[in-house]
Parts: sequence; C-alpha cells; structure tokens
Amino acid sequence: MKGDVRTLDRIRFHYEVERSLSDQLRHAPASERGKLYHSLYNELFTRVTDHEQFQMKSNEEATERETALQLGRIKPLLRKSDIYCEIGAGDCALAIKVSKYVKKAYAIDVSEIISDNVKFPENLEFILSDGISIPIPENTVDLAYSNQLMEHLHPEDSISQLNNIYKILKPGGKYVCITPNRLSGPHDISRYFDDVATGFHLKEYTNYDLKDVFAKAGFRKFRAILSWQHLVVPWLMPLAPFIPIERALENLPRTPRRRASAALGAIKFVAIK
Repeated sequence: MKGDVRTLDRIRFHYEVERSLSDQLRHAPASERGKLYHSLYNELFTRVTDHEQFQMKSNEEATERETALQLGRIKPLLRKSDIYCEIGAGDCALAIKVSKYVKKAYAIDVSEIISDNVKFPENLEFILSDGISIPIPENTVDLAYSNQLMEHLHPEDSISQLNNIYKILKPGGKYVCITPNRLSGPHDISRYFDDVATGFHLKEYTNYDLKDVFAKAGFRKFRAILSWQHLVVPWLMPLAPFIPIERALENLPRTPRRRASAALGAIKFVAIK
C-alpha cells in the first residue's frame, strides 16, 4: 500500500482493530466517551504495535521533517511571551520545538503511550485529558494548536471541546486547527477499504463545516494559513475563497472530486476569539 511500509495483512489487522474500537466510541453515550477516548486509544496502540505513529516515532528523519513542517506553519504566529497549548500532542515532538519560542507550553493528549520516555523541557507541561476537557486556566493561552485531532472527536463532543478551547484563549487568542479535507478522504486506516472514514476519524470536515461548528462555540473571526510544503505565507489569509471552491468540488463524482481536492492539501483553519 502506498505510504505504508507494512504488509497488506498487517494493514488489514490494523483496520479491523481500529474499526472495532472506533465503533465502540461512535455508539457510546456521552457519559461514557470521556473514559473511552483514553482506554480505546491505549488499546489501539498496545495491540497495533506497528501503527503508523510508531513508525514515525522510530524514524528520526521523518519525525524531524514533519515537525519542521508544522513549526513552519505556526512560527509566524508565535511570540516569546506567549502561552502555547497543543491539543492531541502525540509524541510531543512539535510541542518540544515550540517550547523554545514561547514562555510556557502545554501538551495535551488522551494517551501517554506515544510520548512515553520523552524528556520534557522545564517550560513544557504534559497533561493527560479525557479528550474533551482542557484543564488549563481560562483566558491564559495565546495560541492553541491541533494537528489531525478534530476528525478524531465524536461529533457530539466537538462542540464541548471547542467551548473549552474558547475558554482558555485570551481575547484575540487563536486556535489553529489542522485537519484533513473530507472531500479528498477518507484519511484514516479505512482509506484502503472504504469510501468514507470508518476508523478513528469519527467525522472529517471541509472549511465550511468547520466554520459552522466553530461559530457554535463562540468564535466569530475565521482565517486560513496558506502553505505548500515548507513555503508558508507569513500572514493569515481570508477564509472566504476556500468555501466556494469546496462547494464546487463537492458536486463532482467521487474519483475526480478526491483527486481535485487532494491538491488543496490539509485544511489549515484559524479561529480567533
């Protein structure tokens, strides 16, 4: 399979495990999901020992390349006096890099397994979360960031988490949300087998989907980061041009829609408090 070094048998095993676990999360009542995010992801990483995130973590060159790519997107927004919060920090490679450019950094995740044995700088604090709560003082964060997180949330939990992110941001604070575009998906392990995401991508989005969801959480200003590989426009772009392009692409048949949408790359959505 392109983009994955594992055999088809191992990819299928990963798919079957992830689909079974994610179905538990999809169908669980809200009262249970807070505990399930932690336990199900830990189970996934325990059972799928060759998960793509482990492959990335063991490949120092690939990790460094991906971390540099992400840092390049948000570095123009960082100031030395800032408080930074990364939600869904994974192996914390990016949070560690960002901690060099800010006063204080938080790394939040639902699983501690990927970041196990990581040495954290003094100004970086790791917080284990239930996937929804953001246990940081309100009105303290200048820049919140997530990469490949939003799509992992149960749709009913996305508003709850966004409400919590909104609370921790200072007035004028920004939340940068990087997520795969639904129009070129699916983007989880089910991309090899299904037409829509059926793994731990519980919902994939477009820019206009995100605008609607973020508005419900109180955000009123929306922008986008325009970048291609390591080339980054150093100022935020208006969101408006992306929405009619997506709506036009959505009307295309599946195969040409996915190919054309792939050229847009990941969504780099910015919401401002």
